[in-house]
Amino acid sequence: MAACDAAATTKVDVSPATDAASAGLVDVAPLAKGVRLDMRYAGTANFTGARVPGYEANTCLLLAPVAQALAKVQADVQREGLSLKLFDCYRPVRSVKHFVAWARDAADQRTKPAFYPDVEKAALLDGYIAETSGHSRGATLDLTLTRCERGACVDLDMGTPFDFFDPRANTAHADLSPAQKANRARLLDAMARHGFHNYPMEWWHFTFRPEPSPQTAYDVPIQ
Repeated sequence: MAACDAAATTKVDVSPATDAASAGLVDVAPLAKGVRLDMRYAGTANFTGARVPGYEANTCLLLAPVAQALAKVQADVQREGLSLKLFDCYRPVRSVKHFVAWARDAADQRTKPAFYPDVEKAALLDGYIAETSGHSRGATLDLTLTRCERGACVDLDMGTPFDFFDPRANTAHADLSPAQKANRARLLDAMARHGFHNYPMEWWHFTFRPEPSPQTAYDVPIQ
């Protein structure tokens, strides 16, 4: 889930690291040349309607082996005239806690029309927003494909926006046009070639396997 992701099946401890370097998290941009960054939780264009605590920059951090694998994906899609566009990467534990608090605030319904029009907010805690997230382990990210020509970029049509809480966001949802199905398959194949596995409830959500630190979450801010 973009807001969370499936909880770890084993006990996860929070690292005492206080900055990205000591956590082993690296900036993806210098490795994945030309990658587009649209880190939604560092701004207000997300399902909470506000910048999320822990996100202090439009920066994608991942554990080094994951970032290196993603750079290979970027090189592949560039040869097809495309680029990866990243919405979220490593997510601090404090940010996950903020999502849970937001989901429990029934009075705040500002973003319902755009992000969960057919789901009651309380129901987001059952399958969409959880108290732990694979993003916090530095090996999960959310992204799409975009085509950039003459300085302008247009995202491929995937059938739903990012972070749209609805069955239509399921990767293999049947009610998609042939072009939308092909675009999702293109992203799925590009990521799978370098070890990234899709979460079936969300076409944009991928985890690198084997995870470098499956039992360790991090809570350093993104700067």
